[in-house]
Amino acid sequence: MRRRILRGEGALALLVGIGVLTGCGPAPWTMGDPEATPTASATVAPPVPNDLSSGSTQRELVAGAVTAKVDYWSTLSMDRWTAGAVKPLSVSLVTNVTPDDGQKVYLQKATVTAIAAAGDHALAPLDPQTDAATVAPGYLVLAPYSYSQTFTVGPVDAKATSVTLQITFDFLVQTTPTSAEYAKQTATDTLTVAIAQPASED
Repeated sequence: MRRRILRGEGALALLVGIGVLTGCGPAPWTMGDPEATPTASATVAPPVPNDLSSGSTQRELVAGAVTAKVDYWSTLSMDRWTAGAVKPLSVSLVTNVTPDDGQKVYLQKATVTAIAAAGDHALAPLDPQTDAATVAPGYLVLAPYSYSQTFTVGPVDAKATSVTLQITFDFLVQTTPTSAEYAKQTATDTLTVAIAQPASED
């Protein structure tokens, strides 16, 4: 009788040992295919910034005593700002001067330079466009008088994804209300506009 009990205990120990051995390691269904090749995660290009995404934008520029409120817009919808298109940019501005002692502010010239880019890589700039005043000392732009003009951005490289517009306004400010002497102040601004890409064939 004693010998039968020992055999039972031995069998029980053997079963426990097998259970321990078979319970080690991850379950087979969690291991996956050992020959499978890891797939590379897809990279998504960041969106191209567009200061005219809503069709227009307004900026306030300060140059010395002059504060200019500038409106920019385009009569060409953003989906038609393609690389090969002639793209209009309209500009309107009015200024105030501080302190306002009665002196006037004149716009001597406005210049727009377009620089296309493919992603982070700048491409060759287009020739600057300048609207120089045809009257001396310039166009009166002190409120309520304003300045308006439309510049054009010509065709750019087909690889372009955006175009940066560097804009400069040169002002002349009377030193006193009755003076024929002027102080020059320059305000600069930058707009980035996305270039519409051709529809994918996929």
